[in-house]
Amino acid sequence: MSISSIKVLGSGCAKCNTLEQATKEALGELGVNIPIDHVTDFAQIAAYGVMTTPALVVNEKVVSYGKVLKKQEVIALLQKC
Repeated sequence: MSISSIKVLGSGCAKCNTLEQATKEALGELGVNIPIDHVTDFAQIAAYGVMTTPALVVNEKVVSYGKVLKKQEVIALLQKC
């Protein structure tokens, strides 16, 4: 697993914050210490081609959008990276 960056894309709503928290918990469980960048600027979000938030971006690649992932789902996605 080689993860260099993680971003949560979203306006800062409850769903986005829940996804960010699940991602933090997943990273903790995996023993990975990477800061999570929460992107709230709609121009930056649109640059990723994301129209439905929240979205999760790992290593500049959108791996999920439009739903709030649970911790185990985030772990599964991160393990594929």
